Amino acid sequence: MHPSEPAPNSVIRPNSEHWPVEIRLKKNKRQIDIEFEDGNIFSLSAELLRVESPSAEVRGHSPSEKKIVAGRKFVAVMDIEKVGSYAIRIHFDDLHNTGIYTWENLYKLGRDQDVIWQDYLLSLEKNGLSRSP
Repeated sequence: MHPSEPAPNSVIRPNSEHWPVEIRLKKNKRQIDIEFEDGNIFSLSAELLRVESPSAEVRGHSPSEKKIVAGRKFVAVMDIEKVGSYAIRIHFDDLHNTGIYTWENLYKLGRDQDVIWQDYLLSLEKNGLSRSP
């Protein structure tokens, strides 16, 4: 998936410092690879993307409402849909598809994924949950 040709910044990038150059779905690896204009390339697993979905179902309406999504070790991405010029919607094989992943959100997930992943694993352990279905 290639984003559209950029237009003037004020029109196309209203809230994002980071802009993807290429987004590749790797179904066999259950991951999405995203290359950004600044040269950073991130490989994001389907599981990380699913458990960190920006949807209200996962995030709630405030930080205190965030839910721990367990049992998604084998989740896969079925499709990626472009949303305007600022985000993508990811369709997972567990039928979740309500999260809108902005370029900024994807960049932060890539940049901070080690810390985010460790926090997720600790949350699972603390709550007696598992990554396995």
